[in-house]
Amino acid sequence: MSDPDELLRIEGIRKTFPGVVALDGVDFDLRRGEVHVLLGENGAGKSTLIKMLSGAHTPDGGRVLAGGREVRIHGAQDAERLGIATIYQEFNLVPDLTVAENIFLGRQPRRFGLIDRKRMEADAEALLARVGVAVSPRARVRELGIARLQMVEIAKALSLDARVLIMDEPTAVLTSEEVEKLFAIVRQLREDGVGIVFITHHLEEIAALGDRVTVIRDGRSVGQVPASTPQDELVRLMVGRSIEQQYPRQRAERGAALLSVEGLTRDGVFHDVSFEVRAGEVVGIAGLVGAGRTEVVRAVFGADPYDGGAVAVSGTPLRRHDVNAAMAAGIGLVPEDRKGQGLVLDASVEENLGLVTLRAATRGGFVDRKVQHMAAERIARQLGVRMAGLGQQVRTLSGGNQQKVVIGKWLLADTKVLILDEPTRGIDVGAKVEIYQLINELTAAGAAVLMISSDLPEVLGMSDRVLVMAQGRIAGELHAADATQDAVMALAVSTPTAGTNTAGTNTAEKHTADKNTADKNTAKEASRGH
Repeated sequence: MSDPDELLRIEGIRKTFPGVVALDGVDFDLRRGEVHVLLGENGAGKSTLIKMLSGAHTPDGGRVLAGGREVRIHGAQDAERLGIATIYQEFNLVPDLTVAENIFLGRQPRRFGLIDRKRMEADAEALLARVGVAVSPRARVRELGIARLQMVEIAKALSLDARVLIMDEPTAVLTSEEVEKLFAIVRQLREDGVGIVFITHHLEEIAALGDRVTVIRDGRSVGQVPASTPQDELVRLMVGRSIEQQYPRQRAERGAALLSVEGLTRDGVFHDVSFEVRAGEVVGIAGLVGAGRTEVVRAVFGADPYDGGAVAVSGTPLRRHDVNAAMAAGIGLVPEDRKGQGLVLDASVEENLGLVTLRAATRGGFVDRKVQHMAAERIARQLGVRMAGLGQQVRTLSGGNQQKVVIGKWLLADTKVLILDEPTRGIDVGAKVEIYQLINELTAAGAAVLMISSDLPEVLGMSDRVLVMAQGRIAGELHAADATQDAVMALAVSTPTAGTNTAGTNTAEKHTADKNTADKNTAKEASRGH
């Protein structure tokens, strides 16, 4: 007899693609009113599994049961009819339509054969109130920030009367405050009897929100454990080995200044930003969302214009707003939006790895494909990119492997200064450590790394110095020995004024003088995640 609280059961699911076994016997079940966390490395098969539940893929073997009876999900309409709604990492919204139009897209209420806009907007308003977001149902989706887009997606799922809600990395782009609001909504949905499949790479979220965890590794389910399971054990199940250090920074000898930024200003965005990054060091940039971190590094790379100031590499000034000049000087940028700005999704792994070096490999108008292929093969092997082959379309790779490709193209170009903007967003703990080791190799070889991250323990764990931005200015600089979460946040919420750009000096003392040494060391160790 079936469990009346069981909403969904997957038994022995198998799925193959040309040259790849994506899933090979996965078991999973979901009960009414629970948050069941699906955990695994990038490429483990999580995305394939949820795409089968949402109707995007059809399994090659095994079976799916809903409410105790076997079902076949051949498309989105089948999933919708079964009460299954999916919120993907990349939002499935139409930018030029209103919030109400997106929520009820394809299902607009009608009256006398015409769309009943008044009812649609009233129903949308009720759904938005349910998820606790203050946004007009008549607002255009393109006008909304990431957090509100997330809530609109949840409202859309609720409009389907979803009994099963699948959330794929819902906190990846949210601030800590926005995460708490999302968690409150998820807990309310759980109280309402909705079953939630929650995918996350943030291990601390599991105990805070989950009930059970199913771990997938290499396309197989390798264990089901309580959400209270220690993080070390979750990591061991997920990657098949223990990870001794979450942030394995290996300090290198500092050399000459490779990147110098002086008085960089863009009206209304950032002002009088000055700092330098030396050979062999990692400089982290921390700050709240909207502080101007990404805007500054895009200006340094030449992707965005600026009104005043100067950028130099090894003492040689760079032309403003000139990406080619920045690349020729040895600057590389791994953008925060890897899919939109870092990759050509429809091109192969080999083609993406060769993008930066394409010009250098061209002679007389012809590309030396043999040289490009050998270089791509070498770097893919070095980075451990999981793929069927270099000809595989890059959009079909997992997020962690896509990130390795984005970084790999700059390694092939012998980049002197590598700018990493949110380098591990949406990446599992195993792949994160691999990227951290790569950072160590770069700095040991004399390169400089400038890293932006909203993950504060990551910034503290991997940086030699931390620059903290607030309201478009650098509020202060902290050396690794003095950097704690408290010290960083004190600077991040400060109100810098003209003349307070203190990069190049240690401002930790004025923020930590009132703490005794024991408290400071305890906070530092906790923030580094050791």
